[in-house]
Amino acid sequence: MKKAKILMVEDEADVLSINREYFEGKGYETAGASTIAQARLHLEEYTPDLILLDVMMPDGSGLDFCMELREKTNAPIIFLTCKDDNESVVKGLLRGGDDYVMKPYDLSVVGARVAAQLRRAGVMSAGKIELPPLIIDLLAGEVILSGERVNLTQKEIQLLGCFALFAGRRLSCAEIYRRAWGGSVPGASKTIAVHVANLRRKLKLDEGSWFELKNTGKEEYIFSKVRY
Repeated sequence: MKKAKILMVEDEADVLSINREYFEGKGYETAGASTIAQARLHLEEYTPDLILLDVMMPDGSGLDFCMELREKTNAPIIFLTCKDDNESVVKGLLRGGDDYVMKPYDLSVVGARVAAQLRRAGVMSAGKIELPPLIIDLLAGEVILSGERVNLTQKEIQLLGCFALFAGRRLSCAEIYRRAWGGSVPGASKTIAVHVANLRRKLKLDEGSWFELKNTGKEEYIFSKVRY
């Protein structure tokens, strides 16, 4: 599973270090910028899936920079700032921000907001996906179904994670490959079909399972929970 990338724009070195350590511990890939100028350079060489942006930066306003970012990326932007007046909040959201968190903050709360924004953006990230009685631990490379460990390859785990994250939704083969493994390749549908067959067999999906995995016949798949 490819890691979701977070660009952190924060001028306080200690805060930036703590935030990066926390999110890297959660399985994310991070890049840090202590100035807006550094953030611009990172943006050119590093395509973030989400941006954590401080408002008060030494070389400019994060609010103004947010408008600049919106011309270059659709990645969710979460402001992290000590400016807690309503006017600043409204400005941040109107200039392209997706969320606004006041300092001091609980990193677990910020982490939950990051995960929520990435889900809305359709970005898969390393972590744990729970669809009881199915648990997929992407970091540990482990799948548990009804309390029993299922022996899957890494690619099978990545594919199952994609299906579970978007359970009940039609996914094209091109979208499945992009979300699960990144990029695109010729013949993606054949590659996916082989891995799907393995998943059906190893998860015993044709034997009264809690779940079903269907091919719609249009190079699309639907993974659904059928028992509750």
